Amino acid sequence: MSYLLPKTKKFSSFITRHYPILKTLINPHPNLQNPPPLLPISHYATQSSKFPEYEMPTVTWGVIQGKKEKLINRVKICDYLKTLGIITDELETIELPSTIEVISERVEFLQKLGLTIDDINEYPLMLGCSVRKNLIPVLAYLEKIGISRSKLGEFVKNYPQVLHASVVVELAPVVKFLRGLDVEKQDLGYVLMKYPELLGFKLEGTMSTSVAYLVSIGVSPRDIGPMVTQYPYLLGMRVGTMIKPLVDYLVSVGLPKKIVARMIEKRAYVIGYSLEETVKPNVECLISFGVRREMLPLVIAQYPQILGLPVKAKMSTQQYFFSLKLKVDPEGFARVVEKMPQIVSLKQNVIMKPVEFLLGRAFKVEDIAKMVVRCPQILCSRVELMKNSYYFYKTEMGRPMKELVEYPEYFTYSLESRIKPRYQKLQSKGIRSSLNWFLNCSDQRFEERLEGNFIDADTEGPVFDMGGKLDMPGGGGEVVSDEDDDESDDDEVLYRRTLTL
Repeated sequence: MSYLLPKTKKFSSFITRHYPILKTLINPHPNLQNPPPLLPISHYATQSSKFPEYEMPTVTWGVIQGKKEKLINRVKICDYLKTLGIITDELETIELPSTIEVISERVEFLQKLGLTIDDINEYPLMLGCSVRKNLIPVLAYLEKIGISRSKLGEFVKNYPQVLHASVVVELAPVVKFLRGLDVEKQDLGYVLMKYPELLGFKLEGTMSTSVAYLVSIGVSPRDIGPMVTQYPYLLGMRVGTMIKPLVDYLVSVGLPKKIVARMIEKRAYVIGYSLEETVKPNVECLISFGVRREMLPLVIAQYPQILGLPVKAKMSTQQYFFSLKLKVDPEGFARVVEKMPQIVSLKQNVIMKPVEFLLGRAFKVEDIAKMVVRCPQILCSRVELMKNSYYFYKTEMGRPMKELVEYPEYFTYSLESRIKPRYQKLQSKGIRSSLNWFLNCSDQRFEERLEGNFIDADTEGPVFDMGGKLDMPGGGGEVVSDEDDDESDDDEVLYRRTLTL
């Protein structure tokens, strides 16, 4: 008779210790000549309820027992978190610590950082981060690159995913990339606080392509750093769907591409304006209020912010105000906007100060309206400076008020650096000329006029030729600037001039 017995050392020891019992089990009837057959051991192994002390452990016993313990611990931890008010639904997919003490330590650490239970519920996956392996290394690195300790909690609230990041593999390369764009070291904290999602971007993705495109349209590489500091969101904008369509539209309106590049350099946030929802409607709105299409490039170049303002509401309010208080009709208001588009955002009490000054000097309302339409910049002039210039005009120059109505730009020039010294030179040479003739020119041109044997005709205000140079009529093609030796291309001259208007 053969029996199915396992051949192991443990089994031999088991036989030795329990031989008397086994002997009885094998032959419970020793007096019988034909005892009943012994069943295989596998039969006894399945009778665990009859002989539990002889049940043999299986290979998966430890694994099953471990899973049960983990499941029990997980239930305990979730119950604990629920008592704190934390919603555990999203925690099913992540591994949690094995003890309540560890999870309690994580919650307390996050709360000391400044996060509330509501903040944790916004992103409960942060509870899967180890205090020593994740939280402390990441927060220490953020503090090192310029984010103050007092703002670390705010940073984590805005971008909790950073807690999962590897300092060496993910965070450090992004910081190195920003430094390579000439973002100043002291500005890193400011940039990342403004746009923390940068730390989750891939270097070979959107960030690199947006920078490459901006450089391709004429943005100076050395200006990318200041642009990112001013408006870091540009690194997360897709070229094909956001940046390029806006640039193409501005070029179609009449702005040279180089002017668009200069404009973006100085005010990078312009590329964040929605083309379909904001920019196009605003341009159409300007046209509907009487701004001429050929003047749109000058309007946008002078005041790029107008592309992102609620233009319709502002234009309606200012147009009504100009009509009511200054007696400027809608057509005149459109000319004002063409010459100084910032007027749409200028507060009405600021506008009224120079107007009240002029009214107090016996200027008629109709004359003030003419002055404003010709030179709206007087509405931005400081009343104190206007007073000084006015009294010099009346006492020293002794000219009629009519000349000021015809040439209100007089109030926009510096009394000490331009009006006085030039007028004194005219007096010394016995020359009498219009205000326009001796004020509206560069120092070099003024000296040439004094040395000449003739007085050339008065020149008009600056004229904008789309795609060309900003010239003064009658000025021989010379650009009006105090820096006549500065060599620039046509677009540079245009941009520089529009900013100084």
